Amino acid sequence: MDVLDQSEVDALLAAVDAGAVEEVKQEIRIFSRNRRPEDLEHVEIRTYDFKRPERVSKDQMIALQTLHEAFARNFGASLSGFLRTIVEVKVATCEQMTYSEFISGLPNPTSFNLIEADQLAGQICLEISPLIIYPIIDRLLGGTSQDLFIPQRPMTLIETRLISNVTKRGLTALSEAWGGIRALDFNVTATESNPQLVQIVPPNEVVIVIGLEVKLSNRAGTMNLCIPYNVIEPVMEELSAQSWFNVAKGQASETTMHRVGRGLVRAGLGVTGLLAETTITLEDLLHMSVGDVLATEKAATMPVVISVEGEKKFLAEVGQFRGSRALRVIRAIAPEDRV
Repeated sequence: MDVLDQSEVDALLAAVDAGAVEEVKQEIRIFSRNRRPEDLEHVEIRTYDFKRPERVSKDQMIALQTLHEAFARNFGASLSGFLRTIVEVKVATCEQMTYSEFISGLPNPTSFNLIEADQLAGQICLEISPLIIYPIIDRLLGGTSQDLFIPQRPMTLIETRLISNVTKRGLTALSEAWGGIRALDFNVTATESNPQLVQIVPPNEVVIVIGLEVKLSNRAGTMNLCIPYNVIEPVMEELSAQSWFNVAKGQASETTMHRVGRGLVRAGLGVTGLLAETTITLEDLLHMSVGDVLATEKAATMPVVISVEGEKKFLAEVGQFRGSRALRVIRAIAPEDRV
């Protein structure tokens, strides 16, 4: 093979710029069994990166993002009550990548928590940035985080113990968010400061990374939830957008009915007995006076309708109890009753 020196390279480049040498365009050939050669000009061609296979469908990614948006709201509310200040947590990104790409983008040191679920095989990880960890610790110890210095060192045992209270609340909110899919109980099994030392899956394994942004007064930081695909693969069928929304809707309505019913159990209601009904003209109403009689088509022996807050609910008999007029319920009004 001949090697060109610098003068020959410069002359070749000058000839290309001047148009003396035409660039050779490589013809793209497409091989297909189902298309004729004249149809290949209209084929849409897209590049595919084999290093980042898309194993999770688009609707499942949307369902995951919606699910963890609920987690972010619950976690933010829980942290606000725990820290006695407004904490805002929101989903910033939701994407799939390889585990090596996720690890390479994390700082060192950081709070890297390994989490296991009772019904899922494998581990997921929750990474919390030191930029928000130390303001939270400072807040727990009575500080204001105004001139807080973020140390570049692993957390001490006391700091780890303090931040574990935050992690527990996060896992509780995560369990509530996943309750619409499957009842899961998350627990922290290990904590590490250097993410490079943790290998929960092979480097080229696909993981779903949910990036969250945490804001605490004048401080902000990130939090990443890394879920390997092989961990949630058993529940991926239930994670399509339509089935997830349907399940969540059914469970939410049942929970809401129970909560509302428990809150209304002591509420007072107005109960009335409707003896009879009739219609008259406006002229008769204007000339009505004391002693006039209203005639109805209802016999005195027929049951009386009991209404609760205006809704007809029961049939009853008119009687007397301890010297007072009373109504004794016979039965509930059935749909076929004409009352």
